[in-house]
Amino acid sequence: MEKILFYKQVLEEKGYVIINAVYSIEEIDQMIISIENTERNKDTFRQSTDLFAIRQVLKEIPSLYNIVFTPNLRKVISNLFGKNYFSVKSIYFDKPETSNWYVAYHQDLTISVDKKLDIPGFTSWTAKQRQFAVQPPLPVLENIFTVRIHLDQTNENNGALKVIEKSHLKNIYRPETIDWQIEKEYTCDVESGGIMIMKPLLLHSSGRTTNNRKRRVIHIEFADLELPDGLQWSERIDLNTAKIVKTEYS
Repeated sequence: MEKILFYKQVLEEKGYVIINAVYSIEEIDQMIISIENTERNKDTFRQSTDLFAIRQVLKEIPSLYNIVFTPNLRKVISNLFGKNYFSVKSIYFDKPETSNWYVAYHQDLTISVDKKLDIPGFTSWTAKQRQFAVQPPLPVLENIFTVRIHLDQTNENNGALKVIEKSHLKNIYRPETIDWQIEKEYTCDVESGGIMIMKPLLLHSSGRTTNNRKRRVIHIEFADLELPDGLQWSERIDLNTAKIVKTEYS
């Protein structure tokens, strides 16, 4: 219980926390096998020399459900956040050994929903791969947390996230306004089988690969609130059953 309180305090104060040894070697191997055995010709798949990504990965690869939502992960989530959270977005990122791909500092400011509606406070609508993305009001973003499941050991040499601690407390924080005289970046080293939990408003970036090692991550976002006026999360999964709640685009 002391560890859980510590993790919760760190997450609230810094905007992220790293918890290693959440998954066993066998569980990580099962995730990798499930992903590698999937055909790569769907419109939710993105493949280049620098990146392989699968959007809506929990929909596209149903065999991942039970492997991802282990008793260990469920325990971490329920102890840190309560029992009412459900999954609302999932992406798989594979940064290859020779990847030159990097991501500049940013916040995760959009959510995935099932339709476009004219709702006050919901702005910057886009549509991609049969789902809509929108920037919701701050209370919605503040309610979300992200779990990044690391299939490989990750450090600054193969694209570990770099973050600016406590930036999640500053609402919308434009990267071009970062004062590097005040702010300091931290590299988030995570072991294979470990997870990084972070808040979407935390400023984060990702560097290039320099050590010829893969960096594979399953990124899952969670929330426990319903959206207004009939708007639905497009990838909602109830953690109690680990089944997708059907939406218009499911």
